[in-house]
Amino acid sequence: MSSQPGSGPARLCVTNAKGGTGKTTVAVNVAGALNERGHDVLFVDLDPQGNATEGLGLVEAYDAGPPTLFDALTDPDRRSVVDDLIVSHPEMDVVPSNIDMLQAEHELTIAELMARAPEVGADPDALADLAMNVTSDAVTDGHALGALDEVLAAVEGDYDYVVVDSPPFYGKLTDTGIYAARNVLVPALTEATSERAVELLIDQMAALEGQTGISVQTLGVVANRVEKTNEDRTMLQWLEEVFADFPVWQVRKRVALQRAFTDGVSLFEYEDSVDMEAVFLEIADEIDERLDAAEVPA
Repeated sequence: MSSQPGSGPARLCVTNAKGGTGKTTVAVNVAGALNERGHDVLFVDLDPQGNATEGLGLVEAYDAGPPTLFDALTDPDRRSVVDDLIVSHPEMDVVPSNIDMLQAEHELTIAELMARAPEVGADPDALADLAMNVTSDAVTDGHALGALDEVLAAVEGDYDYVVVDSPPFYGKLTDTGIYAARNVLVPALTEATSERAVELLIDQMAALEGQTGISVQTLGVVANRVEKTNEDRTMLQWLEEVFADFPVWQVRKRVALQRAFTDGVSLFEYEDSVDMEAVFLEIADEIDERLDAAEVPA
């Protein structure tokens, strides 16, 4: 079962702070695979750069005026505007990112400082002038990481899964995504530079659990753009040792993955059949088994 609280769609966050891992491509294709298995999917682009939003053909939404996802995340009184932000896509519904999200890390950091202020005898409202939307009302349970959780709770729609594409950096926005999902899927390149990024992610999740008291479940690792080199083989062995209790899937380097992304779809809507479809379907099956999603009607 999912470790997230309450009822509703099962949630997962695709996350790795190292840039260039193909995180967004993995997230889109996992969402596409879940759709292929008959699930209704909501895709949330939490990355201020909006790569998934652009890749899914929603450039206009990225440049749209307020209200945006930024407002839903940073203003406790506007969580429900998310209903008006959802855009239809042939494979999934999408909550697009927006250029305003470039300010989200600042706002969530101010909110976290408000949460910590009482610990040092400070008045949280004294920080209000430093924020655009955030007030001390955004602080619950001694932290300010529940924004996306509250936004998703306000979504009106019958989804089986919510897939969150996190930013490619460590910070409050990424923590907010992991906190809301409680389940993570980790994309990683099979190169030596990935080791430090994976170690930092493990530390980050442990710190988040310690701060908030939640449990974060690892669903597995997607070794991405795998080739047949000694470095790839060495890194695959390392990933399998570090994540010995979890599946490690291998997505081979395929031009079609980038071409499908350029066309605004996952491999499952791409015009040419690609062997890596089978890997993403395996990931979807494992997610189904681990998160015990609602049975799809016949």
